[in-house]
Amino acid sequence: MNKRRGTIIQKHKNARFFILCSIVIFTLFFRVSVGSETVNAEVVNRQTAKPSVQIYLPREIKIKGQTLSLGQIAVVRGDKSLVAKANEIVLGRFSMPGQEIVIDRSTILSRLACNGIDASKITLTGAEKIMVKRQQKVIGGCEFVEIARLFLMKNSPVGSIYSVNPMVIPKDLFVSETSKDIKLVPCMIESTSKSCTRIQIAVSADGKQIGTREVTLRLKYNCRRVVTLVELDAGQILSPENIKIEKVASNYPEPLNWSAPYGLVTRCLIDANTVIQPGIISSVKPEVLLERNKTVLIRFEKPGFLVTAVGKTMQKGSIGEYIKVRNVDSQRIILAKVKEDGTVEPVF
Repeated sequence: MNKRRGTIIQKHKNARFFILCSIVIFTLFFRVSVGSETVNAEVVNRQTAKPSVQIYLPREIKIKGQTLSLGQIAVVRGDKSLVAKANEIVLGRFSMPGQEIVIDRSTILSRLACNGIDASKITLTGAEKIMVKRQQKVIGGCEFVEIARLFLMKNSPVGSIYSVNPMVIPKDLFVSETSKDIKLVPCMIESTSKSCTRIQIAVSADGKQIGTREVTLRLKYNCRRVVTLVELDAGQILSPENIKIEKVASNYPEPLNWSAPYGLVTRCLIDANTVIQPGIISSVKPEVLLERNKTVLIRFEKPGFLVTAVGKTMQKGSIGEYIKVRNVDSQRIILAKVKEDGTVEPVF
């Protein structure tokens, strides 16, 4: 009985061992199969995967030079061969100073496709558009005006200019940020107009002229004018009691020989508070010294030499005036200057 029980127990142990071994073998087989499939899948994926490029677009960027390439304006990463090719793709060119160029995603994808890089290989991140500017220094139009104004004030008579205003603000001038030793040299341009002046400013960098700007300035001058204090009759002499001198701004400069018209005589009736113009005043006429048809001594004198003759005046004359005189002896008519002593001096 005991022997039979032991046999049965032994059979149960053998069965459990067999089942356990079967489970272990199945588990190992399953793991090997799954691992093999995973390895095969990875191999397949590696064989079928396409090289890709990631492009990051900033919102705004400044570049050197005139030509825009993708590598200058964006961060390009990924497959080395594609990255090298993408970086060299040209997207545009600056055609004028101060220009701003906007590049959007569709433009980039289009340029990539034209160069054989399919859009399916591209991943774009960052901004939708890029504002591209050129690295430049700007000399503003107002700066040119100020340089011209200072140059004019230094080269004009002190106090003669009342105000200076630009007729047009010149355009800004863009200079490369790499330029050094920038100089602005103004010079005057000849002009027939007194109410405005033209100044040209030459801009040089590194010893070479890179541009010029012309500034036209409208000028007003410090001037004086004469105004009547009271009503003046014709023939009245001007004096500090009946006129005043005022300072005004004028479009034209004051004559160099200007002086207060004291001692001059009015030629007509002038109301009070009237600006006196040159045409309505004149100098006092000198008294007539010689009347017409009067006998006069013609006198011509030089050092060690004196010639005299008798003449007859053919017109009236005052001191310093030139009149016609007939020589009584020769009957010849000559032009002579009236002297203070009543004689006349012939003019040859």
